[in-house]
Amino acid sequence: MTQVLGPTDFAAPIDDRWFADYVVGETYEYGKLALTSDEIVEFGRRYDPQRLHTDPDWAATGPFGGLIASGWQTAGLMMRMYCEHYISAVASLASPGVDELRWPAPLRPGEDVRLRVTVAESRVSRSKPDRGIVRTRIELLTDNDRAVLTGLAMNMVAVRP
Repeated sequence: MTQVLGPTDFAAPIDDRWFADYVVGETYEYGKLALTSDEIVEFGRRYDPQRLHTDPDWAATGPFGGLIASGWQTAGLMMRMYCEHYISAVASLASPGVDELRWPAPLRPGEDVRLRVTVAESRVSRSKPDRGIVRTRIELLTDNDRAVLTGLAMNMVAVRP
């Protein structure tokens, strides 16, 4: 289980968090997680079999000077913290996707990462007023604030009954 890292968290707990609790401009931080070399290689062999993820010897001479995590594995770390801390356990309805998903820098074995989320937009659905659309700026950051993942997530969240 990861932890709240920022000075504040939602007033409402994750199991009683509804659309109105996502206030535009609010920022929260959660973490930390790290991957071992073995976890990176295992994931790479199974899901992203490129040598920079699967072969430490080759990766040492490759473009990044060492083994790096797949961007998809990095996204998995983000999603773990996003689900544990940010997105409602009772009102999350679905997600139509993540826009602007980027991996601006590689994630290396042993690097701790934390999730920073900022509520970018929150509006009630015009066609279904029992729910709203929450757009969230997501950043997965290392301890020295290097972004290894960024994006703009969209979630449909129920209005409190």
